[in-house]
Amino acid sequence: MNAPGFSTWWVRLGQLAGLAALALLGAFDLRYGLYTGASAFEALRALGQVVLAVLTAVVWLPVHRQGSRSLPLAAFVLGAISLAVTFGFVVLSASGRYLFGGSWGLAESAGMIAVVFVVTRWGAARLAPWAAVLAALAAAALPLRAGTEYVYVIFGLLQALAAVGAAAIGIYLRVVAAGRERAIALVRAEQRAEFARDLHDFIAHHVTGIVVQAQGARFVAEQDPQRVIVALEQIERAGAETMASMRRMVGVLRNPDAPPDAPLAPLAGVADLAPLLEGHNGTTTTPARLYVDGPLDGLPVEVSTSAYRVVMEGLTNARQHAPDARSVAVSVRRTPDWLLVRVADDGATPRSAPARGHGFGLLGLTERVRALGGTITAGPGISGGWVLDAAFPLRTAVAR
Repeated sequence: MNAPGFSTWWVRLGQLAGLAALALLGAFDLRYGLYTGASAFEALRALGQVVLAVLTAVVWLPVHRQGSRSLPLAAFVLGAISLAVTFGFVVLSASGRYLFGGSWGLAESAGMIAVVFVVTRWGAARLAPWAAVLAALAAAALPLRAGTEYVYVIFGLLQALAAVGAAAIGIYLRVVAAGRERAIALVRAEQRAEFARDLHDFIAHHVTGIVVQAQGARFVAEQDPQRVIVALEQIERAGAETMASMRRMVGVLRNPDAPPDAPLAPLAGVADLAPLLEGHNGTTTTPARLYVDGPLDGLPVEVSTSAYRVVMEGLTNARQHAPDARSVAVSVRRTPDWLLVRVADDGATPRSAPARGHGFGLLGLTERVRALGGTITAGPGISGGWVLDAAFPLRTAVAR
């Protein structure tokens, strides 16, 4: 279960820290370049280097989407400008028109290394490597603005190593994010396939019943016509419910490897919540209590089974991540238009996203609930503990 905004705060804090560091380095560059007696050219160079450092912040500071094409293009242009400025200083020095000295631009160096990280982390896969290489070369060449002695060459190599390290971190985080995206997609696909299998069982059950009722009606048609009318009403009701469920589940993915003759196992629904809580209470010291408000009969099968899964997920999370909880309250309330389900524990142990199983269980459950047009939320309760809420619409379903 995710803590809303948790990762965003860390990103913002990192950006603020980067801006503060860039400002300090920029102040040092200005102070070192504008020392007493400095030439106008030296002062202009210091200001230009600070401007280039600000341009790097324009590239790495915004939050970019994964696979951005504009990000590596901007980094490529910025790296090319930086290399051109460095090359110009070297040419001017070689011709005797410029004497080495001052700072080579520490703020620009730090900003260029940050650009390498951002490009490798979020840039488009085809453009990011070239832009990262150019930005790393620009960072490595920056010390040459202050001189070509071996000490500046060493500083250039150190900045090149820092750029390589930034690229390695960016690539690692990119791979981790891609792995998580694949895991999320797999969970969603598995949940949809499971939902499709449930729907298969439900439809097969009703179609089988329709066939049996139709066969029975044919045999009793001459002896008892009234029983034929009752059978036809049952056939009509079962057929309407089956078609409604099929319409509600259009777009649900189906496992192509599932056998066509899947067994007609009964589906667990809200009627089975009491045995579920009994099983939970038998395996933990935290008792779970069920509170029901309103009739639970006649619910659409997909709503009933999904509500059961919500309760099962809530009890599993409470058992695994709230060992200090004293009780778990399971509430099921039916209104004319909604079925509301809540699982709340009173555990005092703080729970963040990693502590809640990386959210994959909740992610799959969210996919199931949204497929029905419902909503689901999870987070800390007002008085402590953890609360899982789900709401299923009933108006668009045909009651059983």
